[in-house]
Amino acid sequence: MDHSIEAYCKLVSLCAYVLVQPTMVLQSSARPAGDFAQNSNQGLAHVLLEEAVRVRKAYDYSENPTLLTVYTSFFIFSTYFCMDRQNAAWVYLREATTVAHIMGMHEEDTYKNEDYVDASRKRRLFWVLFMTERAYAFKRHRPLTLYDTIQLPTTEEDPTETLQLSGFFHLIKLYKPFDETFFGLWNRTRHGAVPSWLVGLQRQLSDALPEYIEHTETQAVDLKMSQQWLKTMVWQLAISHGFISSMASDNTLSFRYPIEISRDLVEMSNNFSQHAMEVHGIGLVEKLFDVACTLIDVMSFVPMSPTNYDMSPRDYLNRFISLISGLRGGQSRYMPLLQTKLSEVLPSYQLPLHPSLSSNRLDVYNEHSQPASASRSNEATPFETPPAMTIRQHMPGMTYQDPALSTMQGQMSETGPYPSYSSSVVYQPSTTGPSATDQGLYQTHLPRRPGFPG
Repeated sequence: MDHSIEAYCKLVSLCAYVLVQPTMVLQSSARPAGDFAQNSNQGLAHVLLEEAVRVRKAYDYSENPTLLTVYTSFFIFSTYFCMDRQNAAWVYLREATTVAHIMGMHEEDTYKNEDYVDASRKRRLFWVLFMTERAYAFKRHRPLTLYDTIQLPTTEEDPTETLQLSGFFHLIKLYKPFDETFFGLWNRTRHGAVPSWLVGLQRQLSDALPEYIEHTETQAVDLKMSQQWLKTMVWQLAISHGFISSMASDNTLSFRYPIEISRDLVEMSNNFSQHAMEVHGIGLVEKLFDVACTLIDVMSFVPMSPTNYDMSPRDYLNRFISLISGLRGGQSRYMPLLQTKLSEVLPSYQLPLHPSLSSNRLDVYNEHSQPASASRSNEATPFETPPAMTIRQHMPGMTYQDPALSTMQGQMSETGPYPSYSSSVVYQPSTTGPSATDQGLYQTHLPRRPGFPG
């Protein structure tokens, strides 16, 4: 066992990260004595972070970094992220990727002359950073530093490994297509997206996972949930560039695609145990929340005509609410946000009864579920997804035939054009085409919420 200062800092920062997990229940017998005995888990985690940072200052870890240096920076980032201290989190994630560059972890030659065990661990850590940086970039609009410059890890590179790694390898394949081109468009620092490229990206995501993978249930949860979440992110980018239409030749560019994603996600979740989902912590709840918010936005302007499926979009949303409120960390952190989203976008929606929803919380929701005024409907939501009225302003002359959305009829502004949309909607096409500004309907940046990225 390594007894160095670096090893100490790594373990202390790892303990801090474990303490802030929603599933972590620290028994009284395990709590420290003295002044820290009454601290919450987050309070204890903060103390441990301060200790790791203090000890690190005693040596020049940045000049001669090791793999332990990267681990420590990564765990400090992860803990700050869970605490919703996003500026501090970003500093330490950037520190981890910078140290990885200093060590040459982004260069294949680095791995040629090293011990196979050390090389294997270093390669896997690089790809963990690669995926984490992208998951964080989706939520915070940060630039990338790591790219697809080394080979993927394999099961043969470390014969001593006993863990099932196929799920990890396939997770990398899900994130690999998201390069500087995608995030340049996502962050609005470059232009030139074309529909065919986004369709190809959706196809890559669909083909990334084979029909059968040798993995554990917890790995299956991460893979399937991440796949559907990433599809939702690509759809958000497509609508932000005005590529979504009811007349689209490819289904992934249609308004109903998020409904199909929701259907697939709900069907998958029905096959997973509660434990297999909760083990992923707040990160999985966050992905469910993102997909649910996109579904809510789509439900607000897509007529809910009969479908060929047993369940309706409303059923999918009810299932998301049940999942989010039932998973640890979801009830306290995401349900209030989801309820506010519903009251803003679907004021007539009745929140389903669920054991995890207290009567007080239902009262709060019902209080906010009254029909919103026209001026209020145009305000931004707390999570910065587009309010339904903002989207409808680009759909002139459209009237709704869904009784559940009857409170919204007559509130649409005729300020801009939008593509023809559905046979269930009365639509008068505009004679002028939309400008680039008009087509930027969907704010793709997500809220600053705690939880492990990715």
